[in-house]
Amino acid sequence: MQATQGKSPPVGIAEDLGQDIRRILAPNPSPMTFWGTNTYLVGTRQLAVIDPGPDDPAHLAAILSALGPGQSVSHILVTHAHLDHSPLAARLSAETGAPVLAYGDARAGRSAVMQRLAESGLMGGGEGVDTGFSPDLVLCDGERIAGDGWQITAHWTPGHFGNHLSFQIGESVLTGDLVMGWASSLVSPPDGDLTDFLRSCARLGTLSAQRFLPGHGAEIERPNTRLDWLIAHRKGREAAILEALDTAPMTAAEITVRVYADTPKSLLPAARRNVLAHLIDLMQKSHVTPVGTLQADAKFARARTNRPSR
Repeated sequence: MQATQGKSPPVGIAEDLGQDIRRILAPNPSPMTFWGTNTYLVGTRQLAVIDPGPDDPAHLAAILSALGPGQSVSHILVTHAHLDHSPLAARLSAETGAPVLAYGDARAGRSAVMQRLAESGLMGGGEGVDTGFSPDLVLCDGERIAGDGWQITAHWTPGHFGNHLSFQIGESVLTGDLVMGWASSLVSPPDGDLTDFLRSCARLGTLSAQRFLPGHGAEIERPNTRLDWLIAHRKGREAAILEALDTAPMTAAEITVRVYADTPKSLLPAARRNVLAHLIDLMQKSHVTPVGTLQADAKFARARTNRPSR
């Protein structure tokens, strides 16, 4: 189930989405960003800008041009430290004087197992990470940010990235790259953690949101249906991976060729990282085990003494 996305919105033009939220599409379309990054403006006078996007002068100009008479930027919020979401924050802050708020730098929020894998240097990853990102103010899980006529609650939702936040504004939740309508999210260890991803999806389901506003693609008008599909999709991938390992130990790359047979070649590297995330999750559940050292190109085998029922 992929949500209907319709026609791409115009680049660089602020579109009113209701509830004092506007969206500006950045000029960075790609196989991984779809139409481009969605930057959101919240409020009517002193505004919050969420996910300024890539370090692009044209997009900076579009954000500043969206400010009408009497409007200014008071807060800059970042969902996570990927190069298509966070780099423009520093320049926008320099232009407006607004502080940058996020869960932490690019290393913040990693689970213990992902921290160990990152320190080992054997897991790869690092796709598009804004390694120099550092917020002015660190947000805690559940923290509320109050502005001029608006209030935003920050929910720590790791999985796609360790420092990932989702932002709740009334009945709308800005989900960054955790939940998107056009595709499932990339989960690439050690920056991404599938165990955390599934837990964060379940948490979003408790927020009673009426719509999700993702970092890429159109708004999601049936949030819980989308969450159910994402969780079921991941469970289906898990079952397919275990079925492949029933035949013989395999690497993530070998499993990807079998499980993602219909995926375009340009997306197979991302698919391979998703498979690796599944294997690490299954390893933590004692369903698979690495053959030798745990690393990105290791073979994995079924743990014969502890098979999940399917």
